[in-house]
Amino acid sequence: MAMGINGIITVPGDKSISHRSIIFGAMSNGVTTVNNFLNSADCQTTIKAFQAMGVKIEKHENQVVIHGNGHLSKPINTLNMGNSGTTTRLIMGLLSSQPFKANLVGDESLSRRPMSRVAEPLRLMNADIQTSETGTLPVDVNGKQLNGINYELPIPSAQVKSAIILAALNAKNKTTIIEPTLSRDHTERMLKLFSPKSIQKIDNSIIITPHCDIKAQTLIVPGDISSAAFWMVAATIIPNSNLIIKSVGLNPTRMGLVKVMQRMGANIQIINFKDTVEPTADLVVKSAQLNPISLNKEEVPALIDEAPLLALLAARADGISELHYLKELRFKESDRIKTVVEEFKKLGINIKELDDGFLIHGNRNWQLQNSHLDSHNDHRIAMTLKIASQLFNSDIFIENADCVDISYPNFFQDLKSLRS
Repeated sequence: MAMGINGIITVPGDKSISHRSIIFGAMSNGVTTVNNFLNSADCQTTIKAFQAMGVKIEKHENQVVIHGNGHLSKPINTLNMGNSGTTTRLIMGLLSSQPFKANLVGDESLSRRPMSRVAEPLRLMNADIQTSETGTLPVDVNGKQLNGINYELPIPSAQVKSAIILAALNAKNKTTIIEPTLSRDHTERMLKLFSPKSIQKIDNSIIITPHCDIKAQTLIVPGDISSAAFWMVAATIIPNSNLIIKSVGLNPTRMGLVKVMQRMGANIQIINFKDTVEPTADLVVKSAQLNPISLNKEEVPALIDEAPLLALLAARADGISELHYLKELRFKESDRIKTVVEEFKKLGINIKELDDGFLIHGNRNWQLQNSHLDSHNDHRIAMTLKIASQLFNSDIFIENADCVDISYPNFFQDLKSLRS
């Protein structure tokens, strides 16, 4: 295939940071302006939830203006979390200390995802949270006075950590969160910006001091590295590619895929690095021949969202890759271990499902078995399959591909522009 992935692209704003900018803007006093906001379905869910709690939020094309007054009001109706696990889990923490009761529901996919992992540590803080019998949505949060706790995270999870941090901001006394394995730290960085006195980090401990001022800010959301990852992988595995991805967020806790790709032999250069609240840089990616890989356990938290793409990279590397420690994939929008195996086999990829990941016999001579693929209504699966389909001359159909709107509404247009 002669035509590669070529040109210059700017990816949408970071989803994790966009969510958090709404939350902190709503909690603050004053007007917060967020530029390069990700205008995706999940982030719209967060906006609607806070609007339902009395926060005035103006939406422009890629800018959001939040008029915070330091408090939330009881929502009149149930809060619909749509498909957004981030909104749900973070809001559970925040609502735990509010002087009202709220009910959270979600779509069919979100309603299968575990919420007890957040509810349990919050209950240790005296939170009154009711989940369904299976520990899923619907969730009732009856806000009350919380106590600070000392808590060691049993699994590396930014969402659990963030829920505890948000709850701790209104607790009676200090909270200490101990993090044996570092997970993404967008909440800590943003809290430091909005309320420097609220947070202190010492080694692997996060100490939250409640009842400090939270002041409105103006911020720019960097490009989402999880969105950039699709183009990094595409330019690596599609021959004759030469791509520049502009202004990508390079938070150290999100660099896992870049580091593993470089270890596999990918040709990725980092240029124009800027070290701000959230570091950014441009990435230059060219086609490369890859080596198979084994994952180390400590690498996983920094690349868990990109794991389907890592499986695709391994499928193009000559040799056997064994990818373990990925059990968290079973609790995403779909069971991403099962769905990746099911769909990759249709592409002629030699892949086996493991309890916690994949065993992949990689090569570059796939024989298409079935041209009708299924996204399983999972945005990251849909985009991974679309990148994989670029390696074939045949027409390949992906069922429910419009689920990419969850995180990257312009994905298909951007792909078209890079292939023309």
